[in-house]
Parts: sequence; C-alpha cells; structure tokens
Amino acid sequence: MIERIDHIVLTVRDVEAAVAFYARVLGMEPVTFAGGRRALAFGQQKINLQTLGQEVRNFAGIGSGDLCLVTEWPVADVLARLKEENVEVVEGPVAKSGALGPITSVYFNDPDGNLIEVSRYD
Repeated sequence: MIERIDHIVLTVRDVEAAVAFYARVLGMEPVTFAGGRRALAFGQQKINLQTLGQEVRNFAGIGSGDLCLVTEWPVADVLARLKEENVEVVEGPVAKSGALGPITSVYFNDPDGNLIEVSRYD
C-alpha cells in the first residue's frame, strides 16, 4: 500500500532561520509553495516547515522531531562539515540499524532541538 515518504513536517520557532540552517549545514534546497509556505527539498523528498499552531490538525511541538537522513558522504566528511558549521555532535559515529540494513550514524540537534541523524549505509 505505501511506497515511500513524500514529506515530513517540522514545527519550528522561526521558519527562515530553519531554512537557513538546513540549506547551509545539509545543503538542502529552500523552496516556497502553497501561498508562501517554506520547505527544504532533497532527493525526491522534502521537509515542510511550520510554526507552532499553524496546523490545527496535529499535536505538534517545537523540537519534537526526530529524523534520519541518508548520505553518500563518508562519515568523516559529515563530521568535518558539522565542525565547519559549529554544529555540536551529540552522538556518533555509532553503528545503528536503518530501514535497509546496517548504518553508521551521527546525531545533532537543529536550532529548535529536533534530533537529526545523518547516516551512511555500510
């Protein structure tokens, strides 16, 4: 029935600050859609951004996101990029289990406290 994830939504304090962080640190492409809403595109997916209370159909909270992003970069290069951007690594590199098998992961928080895992398949 389900083929893939199309997009996820993160609730943030400042949409433009989040756009700047994800574009600068992770190289995502900022996009505007649906009357001015903001998102970040990568591969065949995107992350939509919203402020607290913008979407009344869910129980979102700022900083409640926890997502894993897959990279083809060597983990050492990911660590170097995070260091260049003054992003503190909270865990990793560490061996984990991804949807398709073993991965090596690095964890950090975005400016709103969402937990971001960047992983490479072994």
